[in-house]
Amino acid sequence: MCKLYWTVSHKESRIPDMSFDNHSIAIIGAGMGGLAAAIRLAAAGRDVTVYEAHGWPGGKMRTVPSDAGPVDAGPTVLTLRDVLDDLFAAAGTATQDHLTLNALPVLARHYWADGTKLDLTHDAGQNADAITQAFGARAGHDFARFSAETRSLFDAFDAPIMRRATPSVLGAARAALANPKILPWLVPGRSLHSMLNARLSDPHLRQLFGRYATYVGGNPLLAPAVLGLVWQAEAAGVWAVKGGMARLAQTLAECLERLGGRLRLHTPVARILTEKGRATGLHLADGSEIACRQIIFNGDPAALPYLLDTPPKAPKPRQTRPRSLSARVWTFAAKVAPTGLGRDALAYHTLFFADDTDAEFSPLAQGQTPPDPTIYVCAQDRAQGVAPDGAERFQFILNAPATRTGTPETEVSCQTHPCDRLARFGLHLTPRPGPDSLTTPAMFAGLFPRSQGALYGLSPNGAQATFLRPTVRTRVKGLYLAGGGVHPGAGVPMALMSGGHAAAAVLSDPISADRSAPTGMRGGMSTGSAIVAPVPSRSSGS
Repeated sequence: MCKLYWTVSHKESRIPDMSFDNHSIAIIGAGMGGLAAAIRLAAAGRDVTVYEAHGWPGGKMRTVPSDAGPVDAGPTVLTLRDVLDDLFAAAGTATQDHLTLNALPVLARHYWADGTKLDLTHDAGQNADAITQAFGARAGHDFARFSAETRSLFDAFDAPIMRRATPSVLGAARAALANPKILPWLVPGRSLHSMLNARLSDPHLRQLFGRYATYVGGNPLLAPAVLGLVWQAEAAGVWAVKGGMARLAQTLAECLERLGGRLRLHTPVARILTEKGRATGLHLADGSEIACRQIIFNGDPAALPYLLDTPPKAPKPRQTRPRSLSARVWTFAAKVAPTGLGRDALAYHTLFFADDTDAEFSPLAQGQTPPDPTIYVCAQDRAQGVAPDGAERFQFILNAPATRTGTPETEVSCQTHPCDRLARFGLHLTPRPGPDSLTTPAMFAGLFPRSQGALYGLSPNGAQATFLRPTVRTRVKGLYLAGGGVHPGAGVPMALMSGGHAAAAVLSDPISADRSAPTGMRGGMSTGSAIVAPVPSRSSGS
């Protein structure tokens, strides 16, 4: 916990005494961004405490129980491994000393209702051959062109946009002008859907690569064409974490404590205290107040105005609305029947596509849930590509709109059960998961207050979305942002990057304020580790 507690008179300044050299830094939320920031700050010798409302580290990287063990109920894809490696290096260690990461031989397996099957790997040549075999020579040629252009697009945007704390419009423009073949991808108002129609002749490929917009919460019918670069993040390699993705969060929490940082679970923050335009501390839900000069908020930026104790100087509405997509997520254990597609039908990541792209994404654009969306299946126990004996753990993710404030979720009951649709593909699972296996957008809204159930913060739809997303600095001095709702955006590596940007801002900012002593003070308490294993509860969030 922070070193000092204060009992504050309303007539006295709340600004902490600035004479302490090693001042306390508070982080609200133990998601990927918060943990990454905390580790970097602790490694730099700062006194840092993370306050998490729920009972596990990791934010949306949570688990739920099943008969086969805890099932990952959040992110399933680990890409851009260098970002994680850089974080462990900053902590003076190496990823492989703490985690076992298995490079997936198949990035994703894809099925269509017409019986087509396609595996994609990290080898561009193998992918071109597989696409040619599945869809013909023209489709293979189209893919080779698409892959080369999106690789150039990724390279052009990596340094000036994704790796920078503040995206550089000028840097992106220079990179684009240096490589004219990517200019068509940057035409204002051009959607990913329309760009793929122009680049890919085969409808299967248009549907496949359009889906990558959903990986950051976007709708390919509305998302800018530049999101075609998301494919390249996956094409560079996908890793499975031994023990599940939640093991990554637990490992980062343990790393933080080894560096002297603290994680306080079950400790919700009720208010962020401010005075004279600067952050001064936290008011916890239990009534105690914590004085700290610098605070990182690792949560949905849309919630920030409701935490500040003064008129909001938080992200503007256009930085948090419209909301990204949400999802209906099923988590359970089951056996795969040997009939139909068979027990070896699934890779770690497998997609069963909807019959029609427009029929899936047009309702989503109107805030409605499509009746038969694409089904993403994570077979958590297949990291080695082998079907386990007995029951195995599954997560299904089906795109859904974020909730509307005050609107009950009434569409779920009329949706086709995912197992019914999978059976039409020839995949049969027993037992069939029941309603208690489902997390809906309304439930995500309860887990993550003020999010409306949106899983990726601001929608990436629209040409300017990249430059509207909040960055790590706020207009409140000493208050910073981190997480998937902050630039550079959604996804595990992006959230880790945002934490690095926030830590860098904290370390670079001079601390200056009026040195006003508080009216009352009592010494801090030294406690043991507050880290616990992820709580296996569907009704809890982070």
